Amino acid sequence: MTTDTQLIQEKRSEEVPFYSIDEIFTLRNGYTPSKSNPDYWNGTDTVPWFRMEDIRKNGGVLDHAIQSVSRTAIKGGTVFPANSLIVATSATIGAHALITVPYLSNQRFTSLTLKPKFRKMIDMKFAYYYGFILDKWCMKNTTTSSFSSVIMSKFRQFRFPIPPMPVQKAIVRILESFTSLENELENELEKELDARLLQYAHYKDSIFIRESKLVGTIPLGKVGTFIRGQGLQKKDFTTTGHSCIHYGQIYTDYDIETTTTKSFISDSLAMKLRQAKPGDLVIATTSENDQDVCKAIAWMGQESAAVSGDAYIFRHRLNPLYAAFLFSSSIFQKQKVPFITGTKVRRVSGKNMARILVPVPSLERQAAIASTLEQFHSLINRSTTSLLDEIEARHKQYEYYRNQLLTFRELHA
Repeated sequence: MTTDTQLIQEKRSEEVPFYSIDEIFTLRNGYTPSKSNPDYWNGTDTVPWFRMEDIRKNGGVLDHAIQSVSRTAIKGGTVFPANSLIVATSATIGAHALITVPYLSNQRFTSLTLKPKFRKMIDMKFAYYYGFILDKWCMKNTTTSSFSSVIMSKFRQFRFPIPPMPVQKAIVRILESFTSLENELENELEKELDARLLQYAHYKDSIFIRESKLVGTIPLGKVGTFIRGQGLQKKDFTTTGHSCIHYGQIYTDYDIETTTTKSFISDSLAMKLRQAKPGDLVIATTSENDQDVCKAIAWMGQESAAVSGDAYIFRHRLNPLYAAFLFSSSIFQKQKVPFITGTKVRRVSGKNMARILVPVPSLERQAAIASTLEQFHSLINRSTTSLLDEIEARHKQYEYYRNQLLTFRELHA
């Protein structure tokens, strides 16, 4: 019996016909029904409405959406047919999905539905996998105005191969098997990563809980002062100049401490802004979710750094690293929750942070705790990097293998 691999190898040297996307598929743009009409979003007779969030959360083969819209919102009363592709052709480019139910999508996607002539010639799972080749092409063929978008005149002419149906199905079986193995391995690696992070969090929390029992707790306002940052925006950044820290960078660019900043501003602007001094904490106090609010870093640079609004400077008499680890512990995190305000944007004020109770042992003891946690933190970071590198290596291996299977020689008349 010929195996899938043997079948593909036998057909590898053969040329296959290619057609343009415009020849194979009917293209339709997605859209967003009016938000001002509640009937479009609150009906009982609905159809799934797909967005990028669906792909990020649920993967690339979808039979349901996070959001649905009423059938009264459908333009012309016609939904997009099941077993169509959606391809991101504006804004966040480089993603696609196979939708297996009748649906709508937002305007970021172009819907590709097989024309009747090709329905028996193309397996849509094969088309889905070839969509990864199309994603890469889209990312290289864009135009930018207010946001990136694919050059649709070229998109319509993108060449799509149609190998024999047995070859398509063999490729799908191989890639589905490979995908399953990759997902299984990735899940195991992610579980191991989560276990190590939980181990670290438990160890860190146990230290601060023990110190609380030994020395008691006092309000943060008794050991330092909270100073709100001001007036610094990303448009103010320069390539050189005075060091600055924007609150958003604390979530994305910094670890528990830093000696250098990622950004700079002019000296003249810096003179007008509040500064973090060496040893101060810089705390991001605004976020869209409760978990991130009050992430803190110890500023260990040699000079002061300007700090943006939506961040606070904590000028204190604690060991800087001890203070930074304390802010990430459950003792601090649990106490901040009642002080979080806002709906869409969540925030905590300096006045309320000053009320949070923390253990304050001797400076010698603080330094010992900080040193121990720093070593553990570095070990966890190395382990995390190693596991993430392994996951990335598996992704690249799978992508290389997939690209090899999806490479064909075009048949020319």
